[in-house]
Amino acid sequence: MIRPVLRFFGRLIIKYLEKPILNYRSYQFIPLAELEACLQPGDVLLVEGNQRISSAIKYLTQSTWSHAAYYVGRDAGLRDKHGHPAALVEADLTDGVIAASLTKYLGYNTRICRPALITEEDRTIVSDYIIKSIGQSYDVKNVVDLARYLLPQPPVPVRWRRRMIALGSGEPTQAICSTLIARAFQFVHYPILPDVTRENQREIMHIRHHSLFTPRDFDVSPYFNIVKPTIEKRPDYKQFEWQNRRETRGDEEVEKPHAS
Repeated sequence: MIRPVLRFFGRLIIKYLEKPILNYRSYQFIPLAELEACLQPGDVLLVEGNQRISSAIKYLTQSTWSHAAYYVGRDAGLRDKHGHPAALVEADLTDGVIAASLTKYLGYNTRICRPALITEEDRTIVSDYIIKSIGQSYDVKNVVDLARYLLPQPPVPVRWRRRMIALGSGEPTQAICSTLIARAFQFVHYPILPDVTRENQREIMHIRHHSLFTPRDFDVSPYFNIVKPTIEKRPDYKQFEWQNRRETRGDEEVEKPHAS
């Protein structure tokens, strides 16, 4: 009886959490072809979302990133729910673990995180693990927990925020975006942000529970590279056209010379 009631109220909360934030601002626009050219299977695409649930996740993690998707590539042959070619796998609030098209996140602030040390064999295993997860449900208990932190209340101490984002059911057949990807990398023992202790002058890595991982962890992980499509193009910043050519140096305002 408890589970059906939880699912019912979870769906009501989901409708509330999925509403977009009106003041969302994108600082980048990367054409689809450029974004796809930079991505490789195994990459984690972080997204700054524009929904109410995004605000809760960003608050709890003190991070820009509220969502994570795993890039499997077009060669995986996946299709999204509209029948379009899909290159991402993600845990969606409404539909659970699904395949998604890159076009879904055009116009959003994004970041590409690449596992720098992973072997090709392990990359394939991780991708297969992610693909086989398609169809799992979203962790509704986690949604209920997150909804509480959109309500006015005293600030949450930093030391509790990570625990709060992991208050979901923890069942292996349910997922949120970052925990799904963390489970996949842990399956091949690829590190994200392991707890490290020193024993007998050796560093011992301890596996953290997958429910404690957030999108931010892939950004700050020392085992993931950050790939930025704009920089990959190697643009000549000397040729940029600036609307305002005046700048301030100390107390002196000077006129910027026109680019030749």
